[in-house]
Amino acid sequence: MTLFWTATLLLATAMAGLLALALLRGHRQTGPAEAFDLQVYRDQLTEVDRDLARGVISEEDAERLRTEISRRILTADAKAQAHGDAGAQSPVLGSVVAALMAGVLVGGSYWIYAQIGAPGYGDLGLAARMEMAESARANRPSQAEAEAEMPATSETEIQPEYAALVQRLRGAVAERPGDLQGHILLARSEAAMGNYLAAYEAQQQVLSIKGDDANGKDYADLADMMVLAAGGYVSPEAERVLEAALTRDPENGVALYYMGLMMAQTGRPDVAFRLWDRLLRQSPPNAAWLPPILTQIEEMAFRAGVADYQVPAIAGIPGPSAEDVEAAGEMNAEDRQDMIRGMVARLSDRLATEGGTPEEWARLISSLAILGDEAQAIAIWNNAQEVFADNPDALEIVREGARAAGLVL
Repeated sequence: MTLFWTATLLLATAMAGLLALALLRGHRQTGPAEAFDLQVYRDQLTEVDRDLARGVISEEDAERLRTEISRRILTADAKAQAHGDAGAQSPVLGSVVAALMAGVLVGGSYWIYAQIGAPGYGDLGLAARMEMAESARANRPSQAEAEAEMPATSETEIQPEYAALVQRLRGAVAERPGDLQGHILLARSEAAMGNYLAAYEAQQQVLSIKGDDANGKDYADLADMMVLAAGGYVSPEAERVLEAALTRDPENGVALYYMGLMMAQTGRPDVAFRLWDRLLRQSPPNAAWLPPILTQIEEMAFRAGVADYQVPAIAGIPGPSAEDVEAAGEMNAEDRQDMIRGMVARLSDRLATEGGTPEEWARLISSLAILGDEAQAIAIWNNAQEVFADNPDALEIVREGARAAGLVL
């Protein structure tokens, strides 16, 4: 850093010195314009004498030219006398301006760098950045530390009948600790109510009961609940669960999404972008991870150095209008999230008044769950069961969305 500041100071001082020197000189080496004209006219008189000596012009022409040139000399000399030193720069003024300019150039450069630069920060080559990311990943807070930092939140509004059922379920699994189906249902119910800590504790019991029969989805569900309990933070413990999920199911969308999120949180946006972009291109339209990826993928692409990234079209999901795309490009992350909430709300209103495809119902349920509105997701799922009661195939599509949102088994 000493070398950096020394080189910067020398360059700024040298530039300021060159500009100050130009100011302090204050005049051209050729003098004022009138003095230049006088020299030209004198040269013309000399040329007239030479032309006369060579016989190029007559004596009469030479005399006439001398008279005209002499008149011009007198006029130019009069102007030079009248001009005097009026155009000369004041030495004091030149020194003051030079000092101010040097101060602005050197001091202003330092101030701007202090505001938008990173004083004291070392060079960040690729190897150094990757080493920093690895260090951040290895030394990040644990699951318990992240949960301890979570602020107190209000309880999710749940229908009294549903809350009573969950309470009875808690009592039942407490009496039957080996009840696999009971713990599965309890984990889903606690998650739907926003009790993520209780949800992942119940899911841990599911894994314990299943043992070696636990699949990738079981582990991905546990990681999902752990991340939600930590406020969206992927802890080292959650990362190990995600690795277990991907070992059993390398294409598990929930696990891939959270692995990308972990990479983004630990300084590897390049890896996160590649994971999310691939996941976007191979996901079904009702996948629960689509809404959070769509809200972050463009920023992740920018952080990864992909300046011209275009979000891929996803079959079955109607894209935003041209106005929505233009507006989103000018929004920050919070405003963009509000816009997505508005789009979800419009979809909800349309389905309530005009109806829609089962894929749209499934997408609405999973989107509401991802946005944290579990109570509304449950209400939409209950409504969908009435709407598609006579269409088992359509109801199964909606059920997949509810299952992805953790509302049903």
